[in-house]
Amino acid sequence: MAEPLEPAQNIEDTLTPESYAKEWLKYAEMDLASAEFLLAMYPQPIAIICYHCQQSAEKCLKGLLALKNQVPPKTHDLPLLIDACNQLIPEIMTVSSQCAALNPFSSQPRYPRELLITESDMQTAIKNAKAVYVFTQPFIAPKS
Repeated sequence: MAEPLEPAQNIEDTLTPESYAKEWLKYAEMDLASAEFLLAMYPQPIAIICYHCQQSAEKCLKGLLALKNQVPPKTHDLPLLIDACNQLIPEIMTVSSQCAALNPFSSQPRYPRELLITESDMQTAIKNAKAVYVFTQPFIAPKS
């Protein structure tokens, strides 16, 4: 389980939970935008696109933890983050299967010959990352 936020020790810690969560969401959005931008490359860097999709989902989940005044754990393990979020926001299970599908892309695509990723896998990764973002965005940055 994530730990409650400690008193401010550096500038990032002076943010409110809501502001800190929005920072996580902003970075998640940049990872997702990067993945979509890379789609235009030829040849498409499929593994890197999938990596950015995983990173986007990870940052969305960490944003939810920050919103609930929890220190996001330093992990890339999406199921572990889902479990931590589930204790605070049970609705997170709505996107647990998408996170599980993205989890292998956390580190394996960064190294050659670690994981065979197809174009279909890439398209699914983009859909899954978007689903996680669309789910978390209203919690973190609700539209007025």
